Amino acid sequence: MPKSLSPRDFLLALTVVAIWGSNFVVIKYALADLPPLLFAALRFTLAFVPAALFLRRPRLAWSNLALYGVLIGVGQFGVLYIAMNGHISPGLASLVIQTQVFFTIAMAMRYAGETVKPYQGIALLLAVTGIGIIASHTDGTTTLGGLALILFAAFSWAAANMTAKRALGVNMLAYVVWSSVYAVPPLLLLSIAFEGVDAIKLGLHSATPATWLAVVWQSFGNTLFGYAVWGWLLARYPAATVTPMALLVPVFGMTASSFWLAEALPTWKLIAAGLVMSGLALNLLWPYWRNAMMSRG
Repeated sequence: MPKSLSPRDFLLALTVVAIWGSNFVVIKYALADLPPLLFAALRFTLAFVPAALFLRRPRLAWSNLALYGVLIGVGQFGVLYIAMNGHISPGLASLVIQTQVFFTIAMAMRYAGETVKPYQGIALLLAVTGIGIIASHTDGTTTLGGLALILFAAFSWAAANMTAKRALGVNMLAYVVWSSVYAVPPLLLLSIAFEGVDAIKLGLHSATPATWLAVVWQSFGNTLFGYAVWGWLLARYPAATVTPMALLVPVFGMTASSFWLAEALPTWKLIAAGLVMSGLALNLLWPYWRNAMMSRG
């Protein structure tokens, strides 16, 4: 059985997932002033500078860093910010993007030639049912387009996970920092092309100290602190001990959105969240539960 987190390390893990979950509310506040793609470009600029001055560039091909940076910067967060700019509520965004787990599994199976295990099929069915409920209840706060964008962001996150798996043995915090520089140019070019220079100027002019604090929080709190602590915990404990804590991200996301942004939590939304999270939990915890039962037998 994996050893338990110490009280201090449990609080550290809880702090990280609370930051990652409540971060969706922070995103919503920043989007009130900044265009989505510009916001993403600023986030990854600050994730690179000044951290790159203190972290050595990982020794691996630049193409790997570039691919990861574009997938995370443009594919995940750029698209996520666009979706959250009036197309999906922060609480649902924090939930649906966790489907990256199933996209990651599908990609891993494609390259490894494995077949879907029965428990994975059930887990996927639960999650898809939850997504279907969300799709059938789109309204002014969540649209089908917004849902599709979040699923694309989840797919990009999964592709980035597969890219990162090829970077064996590197410092993951340094990997995230140095890959960030490759996210900035395409995000800026896309911002100029689709949001326009006037919107960029207006966003920068309208940004308040709270807006810039949100950008800094995205870079330092969410990315640098979150990755550093999570990586440190994974180095001290088995993945089976640390990883299940990530299931709390949508809980914090939906709770924070309800509290700070008055996002409604009707019955259908709670049922959808329960189904998606049950699928995630089954997929994550079943192997450990099965191994525990077999060892007892």
